[in-house]
Amino acid sequence: MFQPPSSGLGVHLHFNDEAVTTVGPPGRVFEPVKPIIRAFEFDRDALTFMTTNGEKCPPVPPGPPGVPPGPPGPGPPGARPPIPNLVPMMPPAHEQAEFTCPSRPNHGTEGRAIMLRANHFQICMPRGHIHHYDVSIVPDKCPRRVNREIIETMVQVDTKKLFIGQKPVFDGRKNMYTRDPLPIGRDKIELEVTLPGEGKDRVFNTSLKWVAQVSLYALEEALEGRTRSIPLDAIQALDVVMRHMPSMMYTPVGRSFFSQPEGYYHPLGGGREVWFGFHQSVRPSQWKMMLNIDVSATAFYKAQPVIEFMCEVLDVKEISEQKRPLTDSQRVKFTKEIKGLKIEITHCGQMKRKYRVCNVTRRPAQTQTFPLQLESGQTVECTVAKYFLDKHRKRLLYPHLPCLQVGQEHRHTYLPLEVCNVVRGQRCIKKLTDMQTSTMIKATARSAPDREKEINNLVHKVNFNEDPYMQEFGISINSTMTEVKGRVLPPPKIQYGGRSGFQTKQQAIPNQGVWDMRGKEFHTGVEIRTWAIACFAPQRTCREEALRNFTAQLQKISSDAGMPILGQPVFCKYATGPEQVEPMFRYLKNQWQELQLVVVVLPGKTPVYAEVKRVGDTVLGMATQCVQAKNVNKTSPQTLSNLCLKINVKLGGVNNILVPSIRPRVFNEPVIFLGADVTHPPAGDNKKPSIAALVGSMDAHPSRYAATVRVQHHRQDIIQDLGNMVKELLVQFYKATRFKPSRIVFYRDGVSEGQFMPVLQHELRAVRHACMMLEVGYQPGITFIVVQKRHHTRLFCADKREQIGRSGNIPAGTTVDVGITHPTEFDFFLCSHAGIQGTSRPSHYHVLWDDNHFTADELQQLTYQLCHTYVRCTRSVSIPAPAYYAHLVAFRARYHLVEKEHDSSKYSPGYSEEGASEYGEGSHLSGSSEDRTPASMARAVQVHQDAGRVMYFA
Repeated sequence: MFQPPSSGLGVHLHFNDEAVTTVGPPGRVFEPVKPIIRAFEFDRDALTFMTTNGEKCPPVPPGPPGVPPGPPGPGPPGARPPIPNLVPMMPPAHEQAEFTCPSRPNHGTEGRAIMLRANHFQICMPRGHIHHYDVSIVPDKCPRRVNREIIETMVQVDTKKLFIGQKPVFDGRKNMYTRDPLPIGRDKIELEVTLPGEGKDRVFNTSLKWVAQVSLYALEEALEGRTRSIPLDAIQALDVVMRHMPSMMYTPVGRSFFSQPEGYYHPLGGGREVWFGFHQSVRPSQWKMMLNIDVSATAFYKAQPVIEFMCEVLDVKEISEQKRPLTDSQRVKFTKEIKGLKIEITHCGQMKRKYRVCNVTRRPAQTQTFPLQLESGQTVECTVAKYFLDKHRKRLLYPHLPCLQVGQEHRHTYLPLEVCNVVRGQRCIKKLTDMQTSTMIKATARSAPDREKEINNLVHKVNFNEDPYMQEFGISINSTMTEVKGRVLPPPKIQYGGRSGFQTKQQAIPNQGVWDMRGKEFHTGVEIRTWAIACFAPQRTCREEALRNFTAQLQKISSDAGMPILGQPVFCKYATGPEQVEPMFRYLKNQWQELQLVVVVLPGKTPVYAEVKRVGDTVLGMATQCVQAKNVNKTSPQTLSNLCLKINVKLGGVNNILVPSIRPRVFNEPVIFLGADVTHPPAGDNKKPSIAALVGSMDAHPSRYAATVRVQHHRQDIIQDLGNMVKELLVQFYKATRFKPSRIVFYRDGVSEGQFMPVLQHELRAVRHACMMLEVGYQPGITFIVVQKRHHTRLFCADKREQIGRSGNIPAGTTVDVGITHPTEFDFFLCSHAGIQGTSRPSHYHVLWDDNHFTADELQQLTYQLCHTYVRCTRSVSIPAPAYYAHLVAFRARYHLVEKEHDSSKYSPGYSEEGASEYGEGSHLSGSSEDRTPASMARAVQVHQDAGRVMYFA
């Protein structure tokens, strides 16, 4: 256990309770890291901006006192023209014009050609019109499946001879489409539909009313580029036509369809299993409509007796082992899993009524009572076990187990577990455990050639062209994948620092998205003189000898990398729980003011991680690096190198930079790269806030980034306080470089297609407003790009010889901006990373605004180069570094909030795509009710100013 040692002993190297006095280096007050790279160079006489080719721009005109100077004048030869006055003062909201997405400037030409196949299948469309009707069903709370049944029955019975052989299609909610108009004109017609029910029939009142005639000519015009706007009503109509039949045959989930397992079984544990299916979406592209088809998989609950479900959830091998009533913790765990699920009863013969579970009783069936009304009219309290014996002649096998409370809570309907089954076809929306996620990945990962084969098999199996509804509307599908021309962009060169005593700068050239740092030093390595180790793993699992060896190996690797760790740690102690983190860190900070780093050894999954980051990042402003005990016990050069990459930037160093001479022209003037992301709580959570994060580059490389973060309303997609966040980073940029950016390049992650326009209208306005708040007339050119990873487009090499590695993926740098992209707008696919496992998912970039008039080549090259500047690894990553950092910042803020979220049973703040090895989980405290107020949560994610000066989130 950690106890602060008595003072006055000088520098100590502590292993457990033994102290070895050592002579340390002379004490040196830790200075805040200076801007190590003078990113935007200027000479001493005049504030002049140095361009990448060494030419100078004229001095920046001074602004009024207290504000940054005015924007730079025209750049050197080859630089872009100065930005015109783009932004007038903001007019009142009712006068503000809507922003529209820019047209594609041109198609890219850079890079070597590569032929690809995309999982987009061309749709052969009819001409003419489709007729749209509004459907109203009373009662209106039915699920889509029931609504479809109602409309299907209505069409089959067709007492009023409305459809006369037509096959209408229906989206399960409000929209019906027919090929020809129905004989009702524009009148509303009402029909009564009866569905056979369990026990008694159900009657529904249905009405139809004509809405509009949907023009397929307008869609054709847009696809051919003759009009700018895509008629969304026509796309929706086609989508409904093509989803109608699969929606009745399969289990729809979002835009995918699943069917129960046949010929395979992939249990995930906890009563869950993998179902395979396919994703289907209609997409406009150049000259044609496409059907995007992909294989997909998700977790469903197994159809099984509730008793077996309970055993799986509670890790009980056989029900015979559970001889006692459930403990409180068992009941809570079981309730959490089964609450909200549908079950069906088994004790009434063929009548398998379905109910939704609302709770699990505290008492077992033998003592759980409810008010039973006797024939005499008298009401008595009766136990569930006695009722089943008297009414159903069923003696319960497990009367010591609780009951399910089903239906509405005030109705007190209780069912013993043993008479209930979990209903088939219920998708699991709750977060999977780490083990379940791992099992899921193993079950679903497919190499690119295998996935291509599966998609082709699926298209032949589904046989779209035999779909009677598609035939009705005259739609057919080309059953072969679309061939598209791609280009493989050349990677940028990466510059490191010089070897000790030499002036030469080392360079690395990525090969298939990967490069090697061996024999190279960081561009700017930090010298670590004062550091500490805190080991939260028990001494029996992480011995002193292992810590000594780890220290020696880390020092060797860090020295080779140009980040020397000098001398032994000034402190090395074992500690146990999260409650020891803050006192220990406070002691360290007080005892060694010049302390630069605390290395924290974790025993695997633990609430200590969240507490270390909360205290280090937000309370004391201390740099911390967590490492798993298994990586201390068995060191590897790869793991140690990765630790050094993270430590160097957390202390203000620079690992590497893009070679300046090959960067795009946008770098010729001061430019800030912003990355933004909004992360939401896991599915099923309806209370926790969403977190908005923004990062901004602080130099010209760009390598150093600063971050700002906000808590906002639950599931709010638009960044509410973006204006103030941008303003904060622009001020920091000016302090770091003494320049105001002439251009802002904004990569926005976490936006779905349906949110493009709302996000653009609010957020572009907020960025502009932030600039004007800093200085009237300050109008940098803004380029706003949405980054999307959650899509189903996959690209495959047409030539096997182009396939890379065991997974047979497309090469890193593959870019596509023809064939499968938007008919008129500026978008492209870029696969910037090397796919190691499964099939690579190219990122999709859609430009929503561009004052800077990028050409296709310039933006594609810039984006690809930024994917090489991510500090955590020597690989090109799948999205540009600023967007990735925003994700890390938001994810880290979840850990800062864990203490405030009243959930000590649920450690993890949310799913991490990276699953970084340093992560532990959760926090130990559950604060008071005040801790959940917006103000207290805003304080909880506020990073300490010392941490804010460096990339604490790396």
